[in-house]
Amino acid sequence: MRILALDSAVSRCSATIVADGEVVFGRQQDLERGHASVLAVMARDCLRESGLRAADMDLIAVTVGPGSFTGIRGGIALAQGIAVAAHRPVVGVTVGEALADALPHVGGRRVWCAIPSRRGRIFLETGDSVLSLPIGELPDPGEPIAVAGGAAPEVAARLAARGVNVMLTDARLPAGRHIAVVAERRFRETIRPLPAEPLYVDAPEAKLPARRVIANRA
Repeated sequence: MRILALDSAVSRCSATIVADGEVVFGRQQDLERGHASVLAVMARDCLRESGLRAADMDLIAVTVGPGSFTGIRGGIALAQGIAVAAHRPVVGVTVGEALADALPHVGGRRVWCAIPSRRGRIFLETGDSVLSLPIGELPDPGEPIAVAGGAAPEVAARLAARGVNVMLTDARLPAGRHIAVVAERRFRETIRPLPAEPLYVDAPEAKLPARRVIANRA
């Protein structure tokens, strides 16, 4: 199965073509902003330099969050646009699912994915739920866990200080191959369905201006 995997949810932007679990071609770049425009060029280059077309893919995979509000939205919009043009399905994958797929040898531990948010907060994907919370208000896992993601070192240190059985992994950012592998499982219905829609945890910071009401002075 050929899959075009797109990711712009966190601090790495990537486009990867994966065939039967192996990377055919990929582009990636670490950046703080401008994900949408960079990702579109990466996807174009991957297809062009691999000699493949979007119509040659069996499906399009895209990370849906948690992560950057604008990055998530841009990545999903691009994935949906390619999918519509190529008449191919698009499948959503969470950042935590992709990171967990990269960690097959954690001794049966549940994988927590911790991503930096803003103002001392993190996004925490536990497998059962996705939370936005202050770094100092971590829940008790109640079982041995492994921690991945950009905020993993601090989260693991805080949990270890509380006596939690925690393993710090070296998985920080999702890779295209693992996004594709999870997407294929979802496409084949071996894991729970997930729509290719933004997984927003926090409300967007940008707000529409309040409407001004002008009194009718007759």
